[in-house]
Amino acid sequence: MPSRLRSILAVLAAALFATPTFAFDTPLSEQAIREAYFLGQRGDESTARLLAKYTKILPVPSSGPHIASITFFTPFALAVQSSSQHGAGYSAQQAQLDHRSQAEFVRVIVQIELTPSYGALIPAPTGSRSGASTGYVLRPYDFWKDFDVRIFSPAVRANDSDENAQPLRLFSSHGEPDVFCGDHGRCELTGATLYFDLLATSFESGDATIEVFPPEGEPLAIDFDLSSLR
Repeated sequence: MPSRLRSILAVLAAALFATPTFAFDTPLSEQAIREAYFLGQRGDESTARLLAKYTKILPVPSSGPHIASITFFTPFALAVQSSSQHGAGYSAQQAQLDHRSQAEFVRVIVQIELTPSYGALIPAPTGSRSGASTGYVLRPYDFWKDFDVRIFSPAVRANDSDENAQPLRLFSSHGEPDVFCGDHGRCELTGATLYFDLLATSFESGDATIEVFPPEGEPLAIDFDLSSLR
């Protein structure tokens, strides 16, 4: 076989069997899982500072709901968070077993806060006997279902135009209302927290883009530099 042909075949074989590289640590090594375990067990300001690096705080808009923050938790950050939620009886060995029992994933968290222009009360028509054409009703606790959240990776953007690019597929998502209860037992809706889980292998390099389309107000798009996250 000519040497030139052998060289070409070698390059093709290397490309076929090359291990994909990812922007953050995945899969986590046993050492990384142990490190995440001990960081989470501290449960002090250093743990909070570490996890805060994965969150972007956003300004209040002129109108509409406030997308207060967006978090991009990598498998390492999730391992730290998981450890911090367990007590002193939780061991490093158990943390490793728990981590290996499921596929590594990324969690995107979107925090929504109500505002004066998008509050807990919404206008509603009233009956003719009320003397007023418009009244107010409580905003439904599942209002967060009206928000459209899309998550993209650089590979998707590179292979298609912005108009036709498809968001990454989620394997889990849910939302929950945020409620504040006063001393007298009265509770008030203040916002919602949305959770989106995706396989960690969905993000091979570059940035991740999270787009949020609220039912009122301006949409937004936030980029995370994945190379800066562990």
